[in-house]
Amino acid sequence: MHTLQPNSRHCFVCGLANPFGLGLRFYQIGLSEVTAEVTVPEHFQGYPGVVHGGVVAAMLDEIAGRAHMGGDPPRFMYTAKMDIRYRKNVPVEQPLRLVGRAGKSKNHTATSSSKIYGPQGDLLAEAEVLLVNLPDAEIGRVDLEALGWKVYEKEEG
Repeated sequence: MHTLQPNSRHCFVCGLANPFGLGLRFYQIGLSEVTAEVTVPEHFQGYPGVVHGGVVAAMLDEIAGRAHMGGDPPRFMYTAKMDIRYRKNVPVEQPLRLVGRAGKSKNHTATSSSKIYGPQGDLLAEAEVLLVNLPDAEIGRVDLEALGWKVYEKEEG
């Protein structure tokens, strides 16, 4: 079962109202896996035809954190450490598939892995990520929906 996760309005990776962002939509598959599809526009390239490494890192970071959001309530986390392996050039203007998988969870930390696959299914980049819970005091005082954090229908955003 694929369940659409909430989006933000202004996040660089998932912000649907951010004219400078990627606007990705993430789908929960079970409790510990998330997927997304994207075609990165040419204006996010570093070298000609290649997605800038910082944008690749941002996508890996986002989907790694989202892998732990499948619970009820969702778990919001900061990235504490991210080890990235750039295996091949990530192309602009071609369909990519992102996958995030939740790993071990202990107290207020957790691990995730994230991967980006190319149009032929080849692994282009991957990361191992250590995450830390967003403090309850910080998340508890925020009205997420008022900040634009919700599930948007296709025509919304």
